[in-house]
Amino acid sequence: MQLKPMTPHMGAEVLNLDLNQLSQSDVSAVKAAFLQYMVLVFRDQELSEGGHKTFAGHFGELHIHPSKAQLDTRSDPEIFTVRTTPNSQWANGEVWHTDVSCEAIPPLGSVLHVQQLPGESGGDTLFANMYLAFESLSEKMKAWLRTLSAVHDGRKDLARYNIKLKANQTYPQAQHPVVIKHPETGKELLFVNRSFTEKIVGLTRKESDTVLEMLWHHVESAPRFQCRVRWAPGTVVLWDNRCTWHHAVWDYFPSTRHAQRVSIQGTTAPSWSA
Repeated sequence: MQLKPMTPHMGAEVLNLDLNQLSQSDVSAVKAAFLQYMVLVFRDQELSEGGHKTFAGHFGELHIHPSKAQLDTRSDPEIFTVRTTPNSQWANGEVWHTDVSCEAIPPLGSVLHVQQLPGESGGDTLFANMYLAFESLSEKMKAWLRTLSAVHDGRKDLARYNIKLKANQTYPQAQHPVVIKHPETGKELLFVNRSFTEKIVGLTRKESDTVLEMLWHHVESAPRFQCRVRWAPGTVVLWDNRCTWHHAVWDYFPSTRHAQRVSIQGTTAPSWSA
């Protein structure tokens, strides 16, 4: 196993490793790289659905997306399909976000495997380093943000896809600190995102919207916080959902892109006292 860093601050390609034949030492090495680089890219993999779930399972119990429990109970609850076709009105994940931060304990991480690429290029995924995003703020801003909490509401994300809950359906909502510490590294990071963060507690709507928009723009406009994954046949990507944002680039209309994601259940609620 070798590591090829993608940028100075995040992301690495993992070379000479078959995800179907991992030894315990391989798993330990991948876990260490996962905490260091946050985004790991594995090329030339032949991964079945079972192999996909087995690999993710090395990191913990598998997560079930709330849409599987509330809106789609027919398919495998542990596999989340991400498919965009010429008939799609939107692409899943086209807005910068952290997966399902509306849950009391959001996913620890995710593993995405693209089965159908849109062509020779396109459909890349961007990732942002939320450690660096927080670290680069002024000391006064960091001190103030440490005192705040925000409401994360899954209905905000659903509305983006014109999905409305029925009378008998519910969707997660949770309150998390705006700044948290990673439960394993202990490093501080910014924990708000455009898809799910609805409002900062204790501020007026106008004040909250202004602060959140500033923080989102701070991350989205800074390429030095980011890395870009270019997909190829057999590519699998693992990312740490606790300290990154990601964004699926929909630049391939009218082509089709089909992928499957398996996520790992988190074990602790986001907290500054980690």
